[in-house]
Amino acid sequence: MKLDLISKDMRKLIFKTAYSGHTGHIASAMSVVEILTSLYFGDILQYNPKNPLWIERDKLIMSKGHASLALYSTLAMAGYFPIEELKTFCHPFSKFGGEPKYGDIPGIEATTGSLGHGLSFAVGIALASKLDSIQNRIYVILGDGECQEGSVWEAAMSAAHYKLDNLTVILDYNKLQAMGEIEDILSLNPINKKWEYFGWEVLEIDGHNLKEIQEVLSMDRQRDIKKPRIIIAHTIKGKGISFMENVPIWHYRMPNEEELQIVLNDLELSKEELLN
Repeated sequence: MKLDLISKDMRKLIFKTAYSGHTGHIASAMSVVEILTSLYFGDILQYNPKNPLWIERDKLIMSKGHASLALYSTLAMAGYFPIEELKTFCHPFSKFGGEPKYGDIPGIEATTGSLGHGLSFAVGIALASKLDSIQNRIYVILGDGECQEGSVWEAAMSAAHYKLDNLTVILDYNKLQAMGEIEDILSLNPINKKWEYFGWEVLEIDGHNLKEIQEVLSMDRQRDIKKPRIIIAHTIKGKGISFMENVPIWHYRMPNEEELQIVLNDLELSKEELLN
């Protein structure tokens, strides 16, 4: 299946899952759809859903754990568990909580949700892979709002110090956080120069352009630069749902009945599909 069709199906599944649980960070999940599509379905990640603990697998850390809807949907579509299980999202005793938890769900590589910690996990994992001579890559999807956390920059320094060229961060740069615009709350600019000064190779792309994402990610294993790498992906929070796009109040809320009809139209999702 073409990657654009997979992205389209993923957006549908994200919303269906949120609708089943009557909750979820929908807008935050929508901004990383093309990134996850490229990683899992564009021959970038080395993984095996039938052997999720394969020692040489690549590892993805979803540092912005509130985008769990996107990660769960991706893992289900990749075959780690039946898609039907997502209907239990945020139900009592479900393993599919609002943030991903390591050990409960195959394919989840770290417990995240407390923002600013995912990159630190990844630095440790990448360094361990180096020490154990494992030829895998470690990927992190980092939120821009969490880059206001000091722990992110401590991890960034460590990654550069240890020359972790097996580590790639993809920054979901949608420029919004829970309460408003990044620039108004605590500016990160110039974000590209900050990472460069911390010793990283820096690239910038359109985070919804599958061709651009594929071209950049496919270069990961061909690099001869002894530095960690960050891809600043310019994205739109709420991408694919017209009234959610770039609107901060949709960080965490569900649409009402009137808004639901717009969602169904935007995602080309029937009411029958939503309920089944």
